[in-house]
Amino acid sequence: MSSTQAARPRRALLIGCGIAGPVLAMFLQRIGIEAVIHEGSEEPRDTVGAFLNLAPNGLAVLRTLGVADEVEKSGTPTRDTAFLNHKGKQLGSNPAETVLIKRGLLNRALREAARERGIVIEFGKFFDSVTEPADGAGVVVRFRDGTTAEGDFVVGCDGIHSRTRYSVLPDAPKPAYTGVIGTAGYTHSAHGAPEDGTMRMSFCLDGFFGHQTTPGGEIYWFENYHQAREPERGEVESVPHEVWQRRLLDRHRKDHSPVPQLIEDTRSGILGYPIYDMLSLTTWYRGRVCLVGDAAHATSPHVGQGASMAMEDSIVLAKCLRDIPDVEAAFAAFQGLRKERVEKIIKEGRKTGNQKAATNGFQRTVRDLVLPFFLKLGVKATRPVYSYRVDWDEKVTPGATTAHG
Repeated sequence: MSSTQAARPRRALLIGCGIAGPVLAMFLQRIGIEAVIHEGSEEPRDTVGAFLNLAPNGLAVLRTLGVADEVEKSGTPTRDTAFLNHKGKQLGSNPAETVLIKRGLLNRALREAARERGIVIEFGKFFDSVTEPADGAGVVVRFRDGTTAEGDFVVGCDGIHSRTRYSVLPDAPKPAYTGVIGTAGYTHSAHGAPEDGTMRMSFCLDGFFGHQTTPGGEIYWFENYHQAREPERGEVESVPHEVWQRRLLDRHRKDHSPVPQLIEDTRSGILGYPIYDMLSLTTWYRGRVCLVGDAAHATSPHVGQGASMAMEDSIVLAKCLRDIPDVEAAFAAFQGLRKERVEKIIKEGRKTGNQKAATNGFQRTVRDLVLPFFLKLGVKATRPVYSYRVDWDEKVTPGATTAHG
């Protein structure tokens, strides 16, 4: 065994079994590091939550890992996105191909792929704290149930409200409310669009509405509206379906078909969520604890990159741990390779969200005139985001600060 192999950490404790956790665990397994995933919920929650579009750069990571086919079976292709004004007139389109998938089904597909490869996933392990013994020989994680786990390092994959983050970086900034509330639902309706692989997004009179009909006729829809007041934690999520339906119908009754009809035909399950983002932290690691995905940098869903960013983080971090024996040096290289890219995407997401509202007739007229031009610029701007690829075979060196797309 070489000195590099001898120095390599052998056991990773991953906190959170969403998107980054299983993907990172499988990449770590590939380089000979045993990863155990610790999930705070008592059991999988595969039937809750909204949906997302998984972009080509995220799918490329899954193809490198060899699990893209398993994920794509749980989703449906979106071949292009059409943008409509409040009267239903198409203003432009973006032909980029993505995969439309329910978040719970994406989580399940990744979790099952990890389990099939022998990754251990422990549920009911709600993270409480992490300590590093004085001798520097690894880490000890304590869970809320009083149990502990020992490993060589910890990776926080536990999302935008990460407990891992505040355990090791107690002064880290809080996620920022973007001023937008999101809602989503699923329905079958005679008023839905054709099953043509197009996501239709409408700039409505008072809000933004998107929908796509999937094979089999189920319609996925989402809606965004601006609210200056930041809601209390849990306030939006606790609103019942009937209240959401009434509120959204009041907001969209005068909009073009099929926006109000789809809301009215949604019999149950409308959910709401405040939209946050978080420009990446000054540092993503401390000692033998590192953060990935939304725990380190959270983007709003307006540019459809949250899941893909978590997947990119996972492959880059695994490469750093493969090629740099010292854990902290590997974490530093990971941050250097990723920070510029994710911060740019977070800023673009906030900008896109702010552009969804036009509060009066004059603003709507101006928007309709200029939007086709800006959509062309937007399509051009998304190309380097979507075309970005991480070369698994390319070596990482200490002090790396750029990644090649």
